[in-house]
Amino acid sequence: MKDRDGRLIYAAAFLRSLTVSLVGVMLAIYLSEVGCSATAIGLLIGVGLAGSSLATVLVSLHGDDWGRRRVLVGLTILSATGYIALAVLTDAVALVAFAFAGMLNGMGRDRGAASALDQAILPQIVSTGGQTWALAWYNVVLDARHALGALAAAIPTFLMRVAETKSDTAHRATFLMCGLAMLLCIVPYRRLTPRVEIERHWKSEIARPALDPGSRRVIMRLALLFGLDSIGGGFLSSALIAYWFFHRYGMSEASLAVLFFAARTLNALSHVAAAWLSRRIGLLNTMVWTHLPSSLFLIAAPASPTAPIAAALFLAREALVEMDVPTRHSRT
Repeated sequence: MKDRDGRLIYAAAFLRSLTVSLVGVMLAIYLSEVGCSATAIGLLIGVGLAGSSLATVLVSLHGDDWGRRRVLVGLTILSATGYIALAVLTDAVALVAFAFAGMLNGMGRDRGAASALDQAILPQIVSTGGQTWALAWYNVVLDARHALGALAAAIPTFLMRVAETKSDTAHRATFLMCGLAMLLCIVPYRRLTPRVEIERHWKSEIARPALDPGSRRVIMRLALLFGLDSIGGGFLSSALIAYWFFHRYGMSEASLAVLFFAARTLNALSHVAAAWLSRRIGLLNTMVWTHLPSSLFLIAAPASPTAPIAAALFLAREALVEMDVPTRHSRT
């Protein structure tokens, strides 16, 4: 039964991360083509992240009371609405509300409220001691689909060549496909068993956990550290990176699809490598000694004189930057 629930969560995450990655690559390019300025593009991405952040906070505080399965279905419908709005609307002002309510994700990585709930459920349905590997494989599933989703960003180019449609029409059709694919996540979520929920008779016992001062200090330091890391990462959404390659080096969407496919494939492999490495050098050392070189690769990328050099540095960064995720989640 528990294995079945895990497979259903993986299946939904597979579909969700596909759409997130696809939209992350083509979002900024599409918005620029329909007349949005760089400021408007940044605003829409920021508003979407704000909506996602608020949803994560609400789910963290009330998700167990509302019902995890019910919340996952609701989040799915909201996200699908955001994608469909992109297929219908072109005015940046009109899109703001839908970007917020739909938690429009321009990061290219599935790190929202639904993912947070998934990661709360998985440790509950695996055996003790298997949490790191369960979360590592969960992230492998995400990034495998991130890779395919990035490759699928070539769909508008394919539609333009085969169906001889205009660029904006091809992009809108792709956003509509994303919305429909997102709605399919409802199927596995509806089939989850009551085991994924927090039982009422002990829910109150976990509502106010007793923390000693030492543990509280450690948690606060980790929260501040991860918060700083997230601030830096917020400047580097996949949408804006793709936009930078598109305008700085003239890379086509098809080329960007291949580039981000390679990047997400490296992300997926790095999660398994992180689980293996953490058993040998420890969780904290794995987080630190992989994140530092990834930051150096990132710093060097903007100075690259050519697209191949910039792409190589970007891929080197992507091979390391996600290795702190399964190790971090294993203990938080």
